[in-house]
Amino acid sequence: MSRKKILVLGGAGFIGAVLSRYLYEKGYDITVVDQCWFGNSLPEEIPLLQMDIFNLKASDLEPFDSVIFLAGLSNDPMAEFSPKDNFIYNTALPAYIGYVAREAGVKRMLYASSCSVYGHTNNQGFKESDITICNYPYGVSKLQGEQSLLALADENFSVVCLRQGTVCGYSPRMRLDLAINTMFKNAVQHSKITLSNHKIWRPILGLQDLCNAYHLALEATLEPANIFNISSFNTTVGELAKSVASFVESHYNKTVSITDQNIQDYRNYKVNTEKAHNLLGFIAKQTDQDIINELHANIDLFRDFDDEKFYNIAMFKKMILSKPIVA
Repeated sequence: MSRKKILVLGGAGFIGAVLSRYLYEKGYDITVVDQCWFGNSLPEEIPLLQMDIFNLKASDLEPFDSVIFLAGLSNDPMAEFSPKDNFIYNTALPAYIGYVAREAGVKRMLYASSCSVYGHTNNQGFKESDITICNYPYGVSKLQGEQSLLALADENFSVVCLRQGTVCGYSPRMRLDLAINTMFKNAVQHSKITLSNHKIWRPILGLQDLCNAYHLALEATLEPANIFNISSFNTTVGELAKSVASFVESHYNKTVSITDQNIQDYRNYKVNTEKAHNLLGFIAKQTDQDIINELHANIDLFRDFDDEKFYNIAMFKKMILSKPIVA
């Protein structure tokens, strides 16, 4: 039996560096396309094409059974720094790839969407069928990316949009600008965690739970058009900070303070994952302690906390500002 061929777009990034390995070890034939804005941490066994994804053609995608789209801008700060690039990479790019993939005969496309599309959920765990109202560039672009792909779905081309919670944990392409990761870094480095508002809710997604969700989504028998919320748990940032502070105090012999700035933030959401459980068989296993332990176990691999490569917005600003001005 031949191995399924999977093309992972953006597969050298924070998520991709873990997911590409995971799927390779599960027996898939993995190829990655990535511009490598943040370098390449993939093992040699996984082929990498370093190129602009917009340059892919239908003939390039014909060998593949499925395409996983992890590319694009990855958070609100990047989207707000350059809204134009945000909509190019998060809306136009997935739409183009979806069209090309369908033309190439690809059977399934998985799209890394975001729970940010919900904006504000009024303290309810929103389901995929609930209304999405987001007024910020990142959430809007991810929702538009979903809509463009779902419009292409048919009996021969299955689309699965995975609305991810805030992804946290250790990756060989490390980031220190993500919820638990940021709190852990600040607690260890400065003995202090600063919150914008402790009451804000967020769905958190551990990388191992994420990998399991993608694996299940590749194999499940599904209708042509699909949306799933994927998270490990919902929590307030205040409760998350307490967990991180307690862990760091007990493992690093520090006293960690928590400061709340009480800034109004309309990005406040939590989600329901019953649909993913019922149709994919997804069962979240990771807790906040699992993720914090993972960071602790790998801390020597990212101890240079001030290295700009660990912060997407720092690298993105550097890249954008270095572009030549075209008249």
